[in-house]
Amino acid sequence: MAWLLVVVAGLLETGFAVCLKLSHGFTRLWPTVAFCAFALGSFGLLTLSLKKLDVGPAYAVWTGLGAAGTAAYGMIFLGDVVSTVKIVSITLVIAGAIGLQFSGSAH
Repeated sequence: MAWLLVVVAGLLETGFAVCLKLSHGFTRLWPTVAFCAFALGSFGLLTLSLKKLDVGPAYAVWTGLGAAGTAAYGMIFLGDVVSTVKIVSITLVIAGAIGLQFSGSAH
């Protein structure tokens, strides 16, 4: 269950990163409000998961999923440059997150 919280928190991290961009420096109200909601949800779920998981693997999975999700969202919806190196790198980040999930870090 704790790893599921980390995965959802990582997805919410993607949401807050995208909303941060869309807020244009916190000058647009609704993306700023969404940023706050996603950030609070993400940090809250990560905090709950850390009651059961080691901080290193949990944090690495959280940031890895957030980074991979944000990069993929940017390429798909925001016109970020798509390249083979980016796609391979995102795949490696996800593979690393899965590997850490199975590293046996739960208490």
